[in-house]
Amino acid sequence: MSTTNAAQKAVETTVFPILFAISFSHLLNDTIQSLIPAIYPIVKNSYHLSFSQIGLITLTFQMSASLFQPFVGLYTDKKPQPYSLAVGMGFTLVGLVTLSMSTGFYMMLLAVALVGTGSSVFHPEASRMAQAASGGKKGLAQSIFQLGGNAGSSLGPLLAAWIIVPHGQTSIIWFSLMALLAILILSRVGAWYKGVLMKMNARKQGSAAVVANTFSRGKVIFAVSILLILIFSKYFYMASLTSYFTFYLIDKFHVSVQSSQVYLFVFLVSVAAGTLVGGPVGDRFGRKYVIWFSILGTAPFALMLPYANLFWTGVLIVPIGMILASAFSAILVYAQELIPGKTGLVAGLFFGFAFGMGGIGSALLGNLADHAGINYVYHICSFLPLIGLLTGFLPNIEVKKKG
Repeated sequence: MSTTNAAQKAVETTVFPILFAISFSHLLNDTIQSLIPAIYPIVKNSYHLSFSQIGLITLTFQMSASLFQPFVGLYTDKKPQPYSLAVGMGFTLVGLVTLSMSTGFYMMLLAVALVGTGSSVFHPEASRMAQAASGGKKGLAQSIFQLGGNAGSSLGPLLAAWIIVPHGQTSIIWFSLMALLAILILSRVGAWYKGVLMKMNARKQGSAAVVANTFSRGKVIFAVSILLILIFSKYFYMASLTSYFTFYLIDKFHVSVQSSQVYLFVFLVSVAAGTLVGGPVGDRFGRKYVIWFSILGTAPFALMLPYANLFWTGVLIVPIGMILASAFSAILVYAQELIPGKTGLVAGLFFGFAFGMGGIGSALLGNLADHAGINYVYHICSFLPLIGLLTGFLPNIEVKKKG
């Protein structure tokens, strides 16, 4: 994985072994993280938590995962840290062990904050390494990277239903083996990345004039603002499904906790499948078209969901997950092309903002559920994908590059 030949060709060719290693590490990382919302029905009953407290747990996790990401990205743009991914996974490992031994609400907050800190280190630098291994196929590389994360997110509820629900909160400690495996893999990836840094930096400086866009500073800021609003709509809506979908199913259809986890798994698998499509399609046809379809295309299905019976709920969450998930890779690469030379900063900003919006959304929606009921939350959130209409204001980067 760290041979001289791989180092020489890393910038020119797509290094699939590295992409798959990063994607698999992302799978392990996000499997661990997805255990947090997956155990909410358990800890809510065990510690008599309100929906507002559940929302605060998510907020703590998401904010710790988001606040540091732009700073990590900005720092590593100037001084890349090949082994930072393994170090970040160490924080996740400590947080996971703490979560398994938590005895109350505040200890859970500490545990999820540690897991979130690990995530804040992982995502911007892993995204940079994926781009370094892309061989120019940036959308494909980001989709492979994101596929691992979304696949891991889908596994969490299923593993929680099989392991944590029957064996209790302390069984979470078994998942520390995943963190240890990820540390080993990321150490190897870090060794490869260290070997290609000199060549990457030289290539980046040499091609700066080629990739630079001609948009004014104001136009770039406007476009980034639109992208962040789209991220807001996507992750607020995602928060309603990842954090509260099990409660919605239990409340409306009276299914068991384990059955609700299976439905959540179906949704998250759909998200994983959709992730793989967005990047390559954006590489071929243009990222703006993918963003259009992904955000706005979710709207018809989202608007039908609150009125569906259990069978159609299970059907509708599949296109919702697949269509909605195809956006992020396209949005991220679009932003990186809009602001060339700032790969880490852009990745940190967008991953951080996505996590932050998910956390704030979960907290606000939890409070809304306490006061108006969980069904009302889904009626309100069904309108969020309509914000995708703002995609029409984004500049056409591909056209601009050719002109």
